[in-house]
Amino acid sequence: MSNDISGASSTYMDNLRWQDNKVPEKKDDTLTQEDFFSLLTQQLSFQDPSKPADNDQMIAQMTSFTMAEGISDLNSKFDSLTASMTSNSALQASTLVGKQALLESNMLDLNESANARGSAVLEKPIDNLNIQIKDSSGQLVRTIDLGAQPAGAVRFEWDGKNKDGERLPPGEYKVVAEGSIDGEYTSLPTATFKNIESVNINSSSGIIINTREGAVRLTDVAEIA
Repeated sequence: MSNDISGASSTYMDNLRWQDNKVPEKKDDTLTQEDFFSLLTQQLSFQDPSKPADNDQMIAQMTSFTMAEGISDLNSKFDSLTASMTSNSALQASTLVGKQALLESNMLDLNESANARGSAVLEKPIDNLNIQIKDSSGQLVRTIDLGAQPAGAVRFEWDGKNKDGERLPPGEYKVVAEGSIDGEYTSLPTATFKNIESVNINSSSGIIINTREGAVRLTDVAEIA
């Protein structure tokens, strides 16, 4: 008899321990439309018959709840739209890999087959614009004379050959744009086409393209070729 009582007591204590260790289920505190109508029904059941509820107030409460629920649904749809737009941006950005971006730079990328291209940026008309190409040691290998040019971006293209007509090896070459503006000889800013090696999607900066010279935002790119 004592063994039965002892076994039952042990089982009872085990059940108590299991209940104590049981993690309570997390409840959703969000009020739904059913909760609202339950509260409204409860409110009507306790109202004073001599002072019935104002219909305008009831309609206002129902409208407020409907608007709140609609805004919540709209936020969820906006989150879904944002995720979809991010995916589309990533897909579109991937198509930029292998193309060239026109960026502010004084370095030309010469490939094995393609010509190196860029632009000289002129704030004023120039009398005699010339483009100087220099190798890694700073030696002048080619000069391109473009003559008089109006204000704006003036395109230039280098076939990769030196002044003797010999094809130079691929790599980076320095470009210097100079000319006479209002009788004063001056250097000018340049932009060159850079190979896009990869792209990133940044939540704050948008699409980032990576070139040999570093990373830049797509909004800072003047042209894609």
